Amino acid sequence: MRLENFLALTHAKLTNEPCVNSFENTVFEANKVKRGDLFFAYNESDIDLAVSNGAYGIVFDKPTQIIDNEIAWIKVEDIDDALKRLLRFKMIEKEVVAYECNEIILKLALQVITQTNFVVVHGDIRTVFKSLWEVEDRTTILFCPALNSKDMFTNVKTLPKIAIEPIEIMEQTLFETSFIYDNTFYERQLISPFFIPYLAELLHLYKSLKISFRLRKFTPIEHFEAVFTNKNFEIKDFGTSDKVLIFEQNTSLIESEITFLHQSAPWAKIIIIIPSFVEQLHNKNVFSYEHEKEILPLLKENSFHFALVVGVDKSILNRTIPYHTQLTLF
Repeated sequence: MRLENFLALTHAKLTNEPCVNSFENTVFEANKVKRGDLFFAYNESDIDLAVSNGAYGIVFDKPTQIIDNEIAWIKVEDIDDALKRLLRFKMIEKEVVAYECNEIILKLALQVITQTNFVVVHGDIRTVFKSLWEVEDRTTILFCPALNSKDMFTNVKTLPKIAIEPIEIMEQTLFETSFIYDNTFYERQLISPFFIPYLAELLHLYKSLKISFRLRKFTPIEHFEAVFTNKNFEIKDFGTSDKVLIFEQNTSLIESEITFLHQSAPWAKIIIIIPSFVEQLHNKNVFSYEHEKEILPLLKENSFHFALVVGVDKSILNRTIPYHTQLTLF
């Protein structure tokens, strides 16, 4: 990329008069810089190494000392914003079409194998930049506006809503589903029936765009995530206990998850534990907490088969459960 083009696209300011006028690659790790690269200095301490490795340009957004006047020193308001502007230009140039979806569809898509001209965007802006900079022309992108900026794309579409072919559920538990799709039987997939409507939307997108795909064994995603425990809240193997904690960090999903639980397990004792800032639910057996340390006592004080724990993930078990060691003479 030519220096003058970079400055125009990112609204950056050149702070010196360098000898270089173009760059080979954009790099974020100083130890991976090669001669001719443009280095994005997220950490000022990495600049010396990038320069010694042959960087032709340094992009920075904090006060930085120029240590080599022959290379370009480029000041931007915000490095992340500069990357978004670059990507926006590249996506226009490559005639990329982006489809926006919710978090659940995105995380299910990450577990589906597709052809290379379909890319699921996830991660921070540096990760996204790396995955999109060299994509094929007219690639289709799937992204979630709640997780990544919509500003990277100009041609943004919503998912088609009319199902071409339904998913036929053959057997189900609360957390496993066996189903048929496109004449293929998927047995005991580790995906709750709660997610099947979301999966149907995703598969419909593939069908609509004629994108080849292959479903592999699903693994739990960070929503409606079931953790089987014993009475001491020690994690047990999947399906091996009758006490289940269900973790959900996205508060917008809890109403639909509660409805699903009551409809699917009307026999069960269900409790809901929510952060105090969440609007009080019109449901019995709801308990609120101010701090994470209050969650475990609430679980211990109440009997249940299923506990929907909102606002945290399963790592809270490792952080809050005390492990007692019995002292011996040996």
